[in-house]
Amino acid sequence: MSLFTRPAPSSAPAPAVVNLIKTAGVSLQKHGLTGQRAAVYLVLDHSGSMSPYYASGEVQRLAEQALGLSANLDDDGTVPMVMFGSHAGPVVDLDLTDYAGVVERQHQRTPWGSTNYWAAMRTVVAHYQQSGATTPALVIFQTDGEPDSRVAAEAVLRETSGLPIFWAFVGFGGRVSFLEQLDALSGRVVDNASFFHAAVPRNVSDAALYDGITAEYAQWLPAARRAGVTL
Repeated sequence: MSLFTRPAPSSAPAPAVVNLIKTAGVSLQKHGLTGQRAAVYLVLDHSGSMSPYYASGEVQRLAEQALGLSANLDDDGTVPMVMFGSHAGPVVDLDLTDYAGVVERQHQRTPWGSTNYWAAMRTVVAHYQQSGATTPALVIFQTDGEPDSRVAAEAVLRETSGLPIFWAFVGFGGRVSFLEQLDALSGRVVDNASFFHAAVPRNVSDAALYDGITAEYAQWLPAARRAGVTL
């Protein structure tokens, strides 16, 4: 249950999101993922340095892009969203008929903090495992900074490499070298992560973002099946 009262939903998504659904579908088709199913999650950095991205609407845009992808992959088109700083916030659902303003409202309720990747990742894992999902999870994990603890972030990535969860890291701003290192982390059952650098998010096309997420996800699926990881 959400922590706030939602306005009455509209009957259909806005035209902008309809276009995102189409663009995401093209990317999925390009990478052989048409007809695949996945539970799409969105994790959003709420550290102090992210303030300009919330103010500009670029975080809201990423939420809409996640919805466009979910509409192609998930039967209910709902995206569980987690904001994190020093701690992870509650899981809040975005859906195609009720998404306008949800990011802003949750942003206003979430304190600024550091970048505790571990807390956010554990929150997603717990939610996914408790959801009873019968499809893999595709987690869009956005951040603009290094984690509070590299060791803890690496540990949870290794631990979840044996689960049907794929982490699609999206970096905002300058180079986030740790995300590059996570993408190549050793000691995993299977490579369960990707990294896409959206240095200036407003200049990154929807198609480029979707390709940056779906290309490696498409490679993970067969590798995970061979390793007995996917559902």
